[in-house]
Amino acid sequence: MYRNVITQLKQWKNKENRKPLVLAGARQVGKTFMLTEFGKQEFENVAYINCDDNDMAKDLFLQDYDMQRIILAIGAITRQNIVPGKTLIVLDEIQELRRGLTALKYFYEKAPQYHVAVAGSLLGITMHQGESFPVGKVDILNIYPMTFDEFILAKGREQMVEILKSKDWNTIKLLRSEYIKLLREYYFVGGMPEAVKTFVDTNDSLKVREVQNNILFTYQKDISKHVPTSEANRINMVWQSMPSQLVKENKKFIYGVAKPGGRAKDFETAIQWLMDAGLVYKAERVTEPKMPLKFYVDISSFKLFLLDCGLLGAMSEIPAEK
Repeated sequence: MYRNVITQLKQWKNKENRKPLVLAGARQVGKTFMLTEFGKQEFENVAYINCDDNDMAKDLFLQDYDMQRIILAIGAITRQNIVPGKTLIVLDEIQELRRGLTALKYFYEKAPQYHVAVAGSLLGITMHQGESFPVGKVDILNIYPMTFDEFILAKGREQMVEILKSKDWNTIKLLRSEYIKLLREYYFVGGMPEAVKTFVDTNDSLKVREVQNNILFTYQKDISKHVPTSEANRINMVWQSMPSQLVKENKKFIYGVAKPGGRAKDFETAIQWLMDAGLVYKAERVTEPKMPLKFYVDISSFKLFLLDCGLLGAMSEIPAEK
């Protein structure tokens, strides 16, 4: 399925002073697929390692940061001939590899001729223990759930997207009912690639909902994996309160909805964890509509939104016919 981020990946490949790329995003938004597809389209070969389940790679950076040795080892593990400018090195689930994030600094400083891209869930990258992030030594590109135009393209309706982009309002008005139908489908399916593919392949709302529920279950398991139990409980309280928070006409997040008697100090860290993981977005209220908006932000008034409308529907148990 086509993703708009492919354009940014091509720009990264060709830019001067290129750094190792971190493709970051919430779990299951399509990071691995995009890097492997990008590699197939733009390079002669791809040296791909899944750092989560490859025993040979687990100690790749523990001995030292001798880049010649490391490049040879990656070539041996992947059985690929690694050539600068012709090979894309992909380290998937980089947060599972000890000293993996730190190693990106040395790829930049000692082996800048190689194209190196890594993928990892924001949950793991931002919460990785005992290792500093190589600030200033990597290029970061965020990937999100599929947009409405990407959803339409996945359904094979290229002309509908072209008409939207042309801003031909008369034709758009003529096709209004079709656009509304597609938008209603998008509200239910959302933009998680597996859910979109399931919908396109089967047109079965029950199967789509099953995929969405599995993703939600995975997120909750990830939270338990990466944070202490006491904090995980608070995170889950915020997470589970999302549907009731959004259905209310409140102009801000109400801590008491997450837990009766809850206060800001109880949930500030939990909310920040969810934001860092890319699972929620924070929309702050401004006191006046003036530029720059940051000058007029009321930090005490904000709302949280789930990363994907389809997942919100699944969490809320909204039936497809709604």
